[in-house]
Amino acid sequence: MTKKPLTRKSERSKNLLSLICSDVYGPMMIRVICGYTYFITFIDEHSIYGYVYLMKYMFEPFKRFKEFTSEIEKQIGNSIKII
Repeated sequence: MTKKPLTRKSERSKNLLSLICSDVYGPMMIRVICGYTYFITFIDEHSIYGYVYLMKYMFEPFKRFKEFTSEIEKQIGNSIKII
């Protein structure tokens, strides 16, 4: 079978940090330094710039999200709007 080409164009965000995708992975079979077994990624759809945070427990994503937003807001001087 041959694969048909995509007919729909995907649109990217127009502004920096207007759309951030996130994903949590784990538990990993191999523990890394200090016993981390999970990680969370944040990817800006406009710049395709990604951030990775290591986590020991599955209940930490919101804590890591708060760390991410405070770090980004300091870097760019803008606040991230949460919908």
